[in-house]
Amino acid sequence: MWYVSPEFIRWAAFGGLSQASLRDYRKDLVIAMTASRSNFRIHIGVIGATLAATGAGARIANTPTLKDAYRSHFKIGVAINRSIATGNAGGFRSVELVNKDIALTKEQFNQISPENDLKWESIHPREGADGYNFGPADAYVEFGVKNHMMIVGHTLVWHGQTPRWVFAGTTPPADAANTPAPTPVPPAGGPPGNPARGRFGGGFGFNINGPHATREELLQRMRDHIHTVVGRYKGKIKVWDVVNEAISDGGPNVLRNSPWQQIIGPDFIAKAFEYAHEADPGAILRYNDYGLENPAKRQKLITLIKELKAQKVPVMAIGTQTHVSTSSPSFEEEDRALTEIETLGLPIHVTELDVNGAQGGQRNNGADVANNAATTQGGLVDDANQRLATQYSNLFKAFLKHKSVKVVTFWGINDGVSWRANGKPLLFDADDKPKPAFDAVIQAATGSSSESK
Repeated sequence: MWYVSPEFIRWAAFGGLSQASLRDYRKDLVIAMTASRSNFRIHIGVIGATLAATGAGARIANTPTLKDAYRSHFKIGVAINRSIATGNAGGFRSVELVNKDIALTKEQFNQISPENDLKWESIHPREGADGYNFGPADAYVEFGVKNHMMIVGHTLVWHGQTPRWVFAGTTPPADAANTPAPTPVPPAGGPPGNPARGRFGGGFGFNINGPHATREELLQRMRDHIHTVVGRYKGKIKVWDVVNEAISDGGPNVLRNSPWQQIIGPDFIAKAFEYAHEADPGAILRYNDYGLENPAKRQKLITLIKELKAQKVPVMAIGTQTHVSTSSPSFEEEDRALTEIETLGLPIHVTELDVNGAQGGQRNNGADVANNAATTQGGLVDDANQRLATQYSNLFKAFLKHKSVKVVTFWGINDGVSWRANGKPLLFDADDKPKPAFDAVIQAATGSSSESK
């Protein structure tokens, strides 16, 4: 008798199918080796035919899905693109691949976020009540409703992907009544050459020292937008990222110097939460940001949220994006970050999880869109798949340790559609086949369940 290794089966019959999917085969899959080559070929043929019937990359029935493995711990979510929501192929994904993406989304996840279709530039590209484009967002929400998923709205107020008309006006800062001229400052988000994330990163794509809206005009635009969008999906979208990435990455200031901050002032955050709560009192309202693995930025978060809570602002959850690398954070660093965020007494949602495997992204756990190309260059790190699996195992063990973690959302269904595609940061490859990291995440849950019994 000859035992067939999982590695051989993966090579011979599965084309890279997850080792976790083979768990039920490993105990008793043996091949009787005889002098007859034809007998050996028959056995291999039976294995290949049986497994091919499940489809490339398919999951064996008794292997738990992500959502089932973590059902007693937290929701498992994924950010979906427009093709998944609508079923229409677009750009670089064929109809076949989009259908596989849709099937995988339904199979593995019980919560969804939209990558772009609820951001201001997508849903409200033109000024006024007739400037909305609800079609893609409606399709996204309908997808979640039809598939009985928890639906997240991302995002209402952000300096990125916001049309210029939102901040535009005719009021020169120096002449505006009760509006002092803004003090010129370096670009938010760090030193020169490291602008903040999004379209308005660095200089924000808007001349904030020139004519712009008054505080009252911008507050009215914000209120109208939030009431319209949140009101439209009231009762369907259960969680909203109300304010996104308002904290500065460097320097002493808590808030980045965005157009929202400069025109309205620091209370723009409180106003946004106030308007969202008015529009849907039943929705969970989150503050969302990246880089909270960094102790200095994390302390700014804690300062901000404590001030908002003291003002009775309805911040109901903390979103930590968790765009990290195979090099950091360690389990201990992630555990410490979650422990400190827990002191705020709010649920924690991991909102945009991925693990960058590119060499260019190993020293930076930020989520700066402008710097994204640099963070995904240099090829993959050595032993990328193994390091990815180890890091995901560490992260999920940390998430499981903290009962305040209620949601974990991957930022993309697979490597092929990831914003950091060159870094191969997700659990599934571009063909939706599970990687060793998928096995590691499942094993983290099953190991936790065994330990708790």
